[in-house]
Amino acid sequence: MVFAGLAGVICLSWLYILAGAGMDMSGMDMSGVDTSGVDTSDLVPTTGTPLAGMMALRAAWSPSYFLLMLLMWWVMMLAMMLPSAAPMILLYATVNRSKRERGNPFAPTGIFGAGYVIAWGAFSFIATLLQWSLEEAALLSPMMESSSLWFGAALLIAAGIYQLTPLKQACLKNCQSPLGFLMHHWRPGRQGALIMGLEHGAYCLGCCWVLMGLLFFGGVMNLLWIAGLAVFVMIEKIVINPWISRYSGLILILWGAGLAVLGL
Repeated sequence: MVFAGLAGVICLSWLYILAGAGMDMSGMDMSGVDTSGVDTSDLVPTTGTPLAGMMALRAAWSPSYFLLMLLMWWVMMLAMMLPSAAPMILLYATVNRSKRERGNPFAPTGIFGAGYVIAWGAFSFIATLLQWSLEEAALLSPMMESSSLWFGAALLIAAGIYQLTPLKQACLKNCQSPLGFLMHHWRPGRQGALIMGLEHGAYCLGCCWVLMGLLFFGGVMNLLWIAGLAVFVMIEKIVINPWISRYSGLILILWGAGLAVLGL
């Protein structure tokens, strides 16, 4: 039951992203943007940033557009993060079920999952504000990717450095060991389940927030970039080897340095 529900949420989240996240831009991927169905009434021209051989457009931010972007980020985070969080959620459901069978207090697994979702909702709100600011500063193209060589290089180097930090490793260890997390953080009752979900979400945020920031480099709606980051996050959490994050950090630093120095 829990597995089916989790799989359903993940599938629906990916379908929403593949369909264009409510923006009629399902072709927004590595090959460019298909704007044949885009309503341009809420868009205004940008300056100096051509997009796939057509007039570059950027969104005019309004309350409704902000909510659309917030929803896009939130659903995208669920699509990317829930697969790697599935072992934790399923183990919680198993432990919870055994406690109920022994007559101990238990809380629905959905409350634990809600805490995790809320944590990434907070990140999505901040990411939406950041996207707004970056677009206003002309650091993002209409495809929602870095339009500045120096900004892109800084994102890569910052992500690479964070991959090497003790904070990254500490958060990653909590994400890699669902059983260890439950043993050290278990709280009974519904409120306890919500707090545990928030705590696990916070560890995932500490592990992956900089990697999610790389969406501003490769493209917030670049489907291949989104999928690539999601796969890497899953590998990093499932394969318990600290050198994965360390090697990836070095690669990101070298990539960013090469981009800044050589314009690669």
